[in-house]
Amino acid sequence: MHKLTKIKTRNYTVVNGDCLDYLGQIPDNSIDLILTDPPYNIAQYSTGNINLPGRSALNNDLAEWDLIPIDPFDLLPDFKRIIKPDGNIFVFTSYNLIGKWHEAFDSEFDTFQFFVWHKTNPAPKIFKNGFLNSCEMIACMWNKGHKWNFSDQRNMHNFFESPICMKPERLSEPKHPSQKPVRLLEHIVSIASNENDVVFDPFMGVGSTGVAALRNKRRFIGIEIEKSYFDAFAAWCRRRYGWEFGREELVMSN
Repeated sequence: MHKLTKIKTRNYTVVNGDCLDYLGQIPDNSIDLILTDPPYNIAQYSTGNINLPGRSALNNDLAEWDLIPIDPFDLLPDFKRIIKPDGNIFVFTSYNLIGKWHEAFDSEFDTFQFFVWHKTNPAPKIFKNGFLNSCEMIACMWNKGHKWNFSDQRNMHNFFESPICMKPERLSEPKHPSQKPVRLLEHIVSIASNENDVVFDPFMGVGSTGVAALRNKRRFIGIEIEKSYFDAFAAWCRRRYGWEFGREELVMSN
């Protein structure tokens, strides 16, 4: 059993701990949107930092947490249990894992599709020896009757363009190597949930999904195992909402 630090208020609950320890505490059919960015497990393919002429080396390594294998089958039972019948699931993933997410979830939901985030300012390839890493995939799952908020045909594309997260939005301390832009997350939140719905991110990082949810009048539940990332989101909430954020309490996972 592991101790979990939980901060809870009327509009949001955030937990510092392993999501696999906490998922069982989330009630059945209580989540409207799962929007999450698990590790891609691509660090194993890294060739190390890339030296660039006239500038600092490009960091091609991610973090130690990316070396921990992610198995979508481990998440499937709880994701199915907690999502409402009209809910949606959006999971950021990469070329090496999209097939595993499909294998685990395709037969369990009426629809399995993918959504593409096109980064308009990806990291450059100075030596022009391959494609830019300008697109990321998001696996999308839902059942018939799910909620969908499209204002026009333009919003119905499974494609969204935006820059990667830059300062001042991108945090420098702690630095998260795959922090997602709030603008992208707000787009998904707006089309796939309604006001006062509950948005859940079991791999919340520095809490960008929580920012997108709260800004758009949704409630938020987030889990993050890295304390520095958890603390960064807690600090943002305190700055934005004051001490309404509530008191911290230690709970034990079941």
